[in-house]
Amino acid sequence: MAFRKMRRFGQQLEEDECEIILKTARRGVLAVQGDDGYPYAIPLNYVYGDGRIYFHCATTGHKLDAIAACDKCSFCVMDEGEQEPDDWWYHVRSVVAFGRICRLTNNEDITAALRMLGAKYFPRGYDTEGDIRKNLERVVVLQLSIEHMTGKHVREK
Repeated sequence: MAFRKMRRFGQQLEEDECEIILKTARRGVLAVQGDDGYPYAIPLNYVYGDGRIYFHCATTGHKLDAIAACDKCSFCVMDEGEQEPDDWWYHVRSVVAFGRICRLTNNEDITAALRMLGAKYFPRGYDTEGDIRKNLERVVVLQLSIEHMTGKHVREK
């Protein structure tokens, strides 16, 4: 598949800048093809590692049904932005990743992804390993393999 080039290429971020945003942003929005062809976009916590994006979720639901029907998706994140001094506009950097998403089935891969999520979101001293042992059978981990990624620096004015 040939992905579109960014129209506003002067605002395009380099790949390493995109990766920094993916590593540091707290939440993003996953978009899949939902029921009856309607887009389904859901805000999620996530973690980026090894060129992939990982999410956790319950064992059933709209998101998993949509992914089972079509594994193509996009994921969008934005940084917090910086406000112009004494003005209303912000400079915001965003990343959109396109790829295919799948449910991990290997417990070692699932545990590794959950450890990364725990390192990102759980407070220092939290028993991540205990939480993983307690909930491993009740959690699904999804892996988005990125096929194309663009980033943009938006300067509102």
